[in-house]
Amino acid sequence: MGSLDHRNTENLIGRTTQNLSSSLIRKKSDPTLLSKVRCRMLREFLGNLQEVILGTKLCLFFPAIPLAILAEFYSFGRVWIFGLSLLGLIPLAERISFLTEQIAYYTGPTVGGLLNATCGNVTELIISIFALHKRKIHVVKYSLFGSILSNLLLVLGTSLFCGGLANLQKEQTFDNKQSNVNMLLLLLGLLCLLLPLMCRYGAIEHNTLMAASSILQLSRAGSIIMLLAYVSYLFFQLKTHRQLFDSQEEVDDGASEEEKAVIGFWSAFIWLFGMTVIIAWLSEYIVSTIEAASDSWGISVGFVSVILLPIVGNATEHAGSIIFALKNKLDISLAVALGSAAQIFMFVVPLCVVVAWIMGVHMDLDFNLLETGALAFSIIVTSFALQDGNSHYMKGVVLCLCYTVIAACFFVHKIVLDQKAVNNLEINPTSGVLAA
Repeated sequence: MGSLDHRNTENLIGRTTQNLSSSLIRKKSDPTLLSKVRCRMLREFLGNLQEVILGTKLCLFFPAIPLAILAEFYSFGRVWIFGLSLLGLIPLAERISFLTEQIAYYTGPTVGGLLNATCGNVTELIISIFALHKRKIHVVKYSLFGSILSNLLLVLGTSLFCGGLANLQKEQTFDNKQSNVNMLLLLLGLLCLLLPLMCRYGAIEHNTLMAASSILQLSRAGSIIMLLAYVSYLFFQLKTHRQLFDSQEEVDDGASEEEKAVIGFWSAFIWLFGMTVIIAWLSEYIVSTIEAASDSWGISVGFVSVILLPIVGNATEHAGSIIFALKNKLDISLAVALGSAAQIFMFVVPLCVVVAWIMGVHMDLDFNLLETGALAFSIIVTSFALQDGNSHYMKGVVLCLCYTVIAACFFVHKIVLDQKAVNNLEINPTSGVLAA
């Protein structure tokens, strides 16, 4: 019995908070329905189809995928293509988490943990790569900034709020060791974002010319540092200090019953590849139609990228984090929100800079004053909210209101960037800043 518990614990260590969060919205399949199918290959295929497609409570969104493809094929309104593609990404993001977890059962906890940590935010990464390919750098920066903001304020804020209301008669406490590590990573990432911004404004203040190439080189160096920090964090989490993250794995008493693979290794790998291709397909639709949707809805591209895209991409983590908070498991809720924010900030953002470098696209870490300032205050407010190791619903109210006022800011901040104008930006020799 002891060896079984140990093996279950080892399997759980390979999982990330994204997997734990998405496991709450899965549905158990009934194997007796397929027992009467005589053909073994057909039975395995139908079993995989049942587990992968129907094994989630989000399966109602799957029809949006073929509808988005049909809308593109028959040249429907681009707003319809954008909306259907967004809806189609909701179940795909959760299924990617499920499939990486299935592969992790066969590869072991360390390799599985690395795989989960890499694929945890694959949706945001693919959208960013397609946007970089179309040289829509402002969409990349807006969407990544919005994802970090959504996890820090919206996901965590609603979790603390709902958990506080559901547990009014209980003292809600959590181990802030994990949150401290994540906040340190976020502060390091914030420094790497602040330096290019401060260099640009410092050059303006002293009436000197700050070459765009210098900011670009600084950003690329900062991105390499951020990736090194993220690799160190993975080594810290999966090897040297795994005990700090053990508490987040205790989901419920029946968790051990689910700790086994339900589909084969190669089946999971093929499904993972296929769903990644579909995510890439829908991401191309989203990037191509985001301006048309913005114009049709009368809202800025910034608001769509900062608010709407991250809410769709973080839907699974959002739902799971709230459910864990309702169960008074704040350690897991904090790990879901802060872990995802740190992964986007320290892995996806610098990786996009490096990928853009390879593609010959000049993407830097200068996220402009408004975005960087909003992110800095968000990290500070979150850090203050978590410093004492206990929680109540008022902390959630404050975080949600911070997110609301930032959303309102981007709603009224309607700066539409024309791509031709972006490509024609030059350095103004008198001010040292970019000018048309």
